[in-house]
Amino acid sequence: MRKILFFDIDGTLMEDNPSHFVPESTVKALKLAREAGHLLYVNTGRPVINVDADVRVLGFDGYICGCGTYVEAGGKELFYHTIPVDVCREMVQLIRDTDCAPLFERRDAFFFDPATRDLPFIREIRDTFRMQEKNVWRSVDDPDFSFDKFVIAYDEQSNLDAFKAGIAPYFDYIDRGWGFGEMAPIGCSKRTGMEFVLKAYGMDRSQAFAIGDSLNDLPMFEGAGTGIAMGNGELLIPHADYVTDDLRHDGIYNAMEHFGFFES
Repeated sequence: MRKILFFDIDGTLMEDNPSHFVPESTVKALKLAREAGHLLYVNTGRPVINVDADVRVLGFDGYICGCGTYVEAGGKELFYHTIPVDVCREMVQLIRDTDCAPLFERRDAFFFDPATRDLPFIREIRDTFRMQEKNVWRSVDDPDFSFDKFVIAYDEQSNLDAFKAGIAPYFDYIDRGWGFGEMAPIGCSKRTGMEFVLKAYGMDRSQAFAIGDSLNDLPMFEGAGTGIAMGNGELLIPHADYVTDDLRHDGIYNAMEHFGFFES
């Protein structure tokens, strides 16, 4: 039976650090699965602008990006959802009022807010993007500012309860842990992106596998017949149908071998 596997990127396909290390066993596993005729999709919270060549070179049939706000297959855009500008402006003010720090993500740009606090998590993201020679100078003050989804950093000075109440009409809040939150538009998620792809291929949930390492992968697990947690995904492991090894110990290869992805 033909199967389809949806992959998170950071902490799953590659290490979530500037090195972006990918084990050789992962490259081999993806190649063997393609040769066996199975489908491979990236399913990430990253906007498509941040799905770089180091991911695409691994070879995938398509990409679900921005927590389901963008779907691409065979290099062709199939679906895209963005946020009305008035809501975007409302979120900027909410974040300022609640003492959080944002990164706004659109399929073609990132936007920072120099009027908010310079919290370390957002600073580290900006520094990483700068090293990758990405444009980190786009601002919420730019005339074309808008976004598809966003993330925040927060600490003990932030009013997280007020922030969650303010986003509730528009966004689902995903707790990423360690002072990091991710906002996906209501009606869009890693699960809805998967459902879109499965329908396009005429496949059902029983043929779908999802592999990830963090709590923003829970919607993937809900949309798959089998949810696989990486051994390094301590927060996700309690929700998994199967737990594989960590990234550095051939977790993807071992999981794909276990579930027969090297056989047609």
